[in-house]
Amino acid sequence: MKKLLCSLLFCAGVAWAGPEDMSKFDDSPLGVQKAVYQFNLEKPEDLYQALGYLNNHLNGLKEFGTLKGSHIVMVAHGNELHMLSRLNRAAYPDIYDRLKALGDLGVSFRVCRNAANFRGYKPGDFYDLVTVVPAAMTDLAKWQQKGYTYISGDVINRSKRVEFLQKHPEILD
Repeated sequence: MKKLLCSLLFCAGVAWAGPEDMSKFDDSPLGVQKAVYQFNLEKPEDLYQALGYLNNHLNGLKEFGTLKGSHIVMVAHGNELHMLSRLNRAAYPDIYDRLKALGDLGVSFRVCRNAANFRGYKPGDFYDLVTVVPAAMTDLAKWQQKGYTYISGDVINRSKRVEFLQKHPEILD
């Protein structure tokens, strides 16, 4: 009888749920996290948004997890390498400070030597915060073998709700 009553109550709750019901927020503790991000960006300036992903990850750990003991690794092998090179500081004067701030919070920056060579850079051409590795793919595999969660850091053209509403005025009706 108890099972039948519980089943009926569950079905009734499901029947009452609908498209106007609010979503839920999961604030369960995150604990310590180890993650490796892969960046292979088309435009060098996309690195600003990509670094925002790392910053958001750290902010999430500060609020819901444990920053101490957590570690985030960024492995780069796209055109973002131009921003990571100290030779290009005049074009991106603020990038070193952004990298340093993330590095101070435990983010490690790694660059693929193959991608660097293709773009005309030598291992010593990057900021002191960057470690050049033989190949991005082998470095990603290494971190995953150590238990790090792989995250693909794809950068997309983001839009805000106000922009969405301009394209869909029927929502406002």
